Amino acid sequence: MERWQGKVAIVTGASSGIGAATVTALAKAGMITFGLARRVERVEELKNDLPEEIRERLHAIQCDVTKEEDILAAFQQVTEKCGGVDVLINNAGVARSTVGVLTADNTQALRDVIDTNLVGLALCSREAFQSMKKRSVDGHIIHINSILGHCVLPMGTLNVYPATKYGVTALTETMRHELRLAGTKIKVTSISPGLVRTEIIPNSAAIREMPILEPEDIANAILYALGTPPRVQIHELMIKPVGENM
Repeated sequence: MERWQGKVAIVTGASSGIGAATVTALAKAGMITFGLARRVERVEELKNDLPEEIRERLHAIQCDVTKEEDILAAFQQVTEKCGGVDVLINNAGVARSTVGVLTADNTQALRDVIDTNLVGLALCSREAFQSMKKRSVDGHIIHINSILGHCVLPMGTLNVYPATKYGVTALTETMRHELRLAGTKIKVTSISPGLVRTEIIPNSAAIREMPILEPEDIANAILYALGTPPRVQIHELMIKPVGENM
């Protein structure tokens, strides 16, 4: 991670779970880190709990990734403060597990999941790429995907969540080719965890008995991918808890 010290990272969905663990890990690793979240006060609380020398490297920005104007304003704020972004972690994601694809009057639930998990990710990636290209930076874009971006479970309560994660898998490959054809050395990585203990997961007795990853496990995987030499690109990294049956 030495080459990223003092460089700028943006993490979406930074208020809890994987996002909160990631902004903490990046700030501790020496990166100037911007945590984007709708619940920006949570990022501020997280910041206040850090040692002073780390706290000064973490910044909170209000941003709803379903709103393009929020994304543009957030990236502009990072540009004004630090010149631009070097690393983007697309972590923001939602699920609407109680509403099926074929459930009546489910339009808003469908749009919430697609706009957050897929459209927001694409728009943030676009803005990060434009910033990197403008400054001739060999940056890194990391998508927090899911094992459900590679398989669909035989249950009817996941709405379009797996479809959006399959989309992230396809977008990662599409972006890799776009970055290659543009003549850049910008990396793109998809990290696909199995079950992770986050707010998306119901806090039920059945879930508590299942093998499960912690958010810090995924933050460590992000550090690993970022820490590879410039010649190495981790394209897809799948992480499962020991004993998972998927």
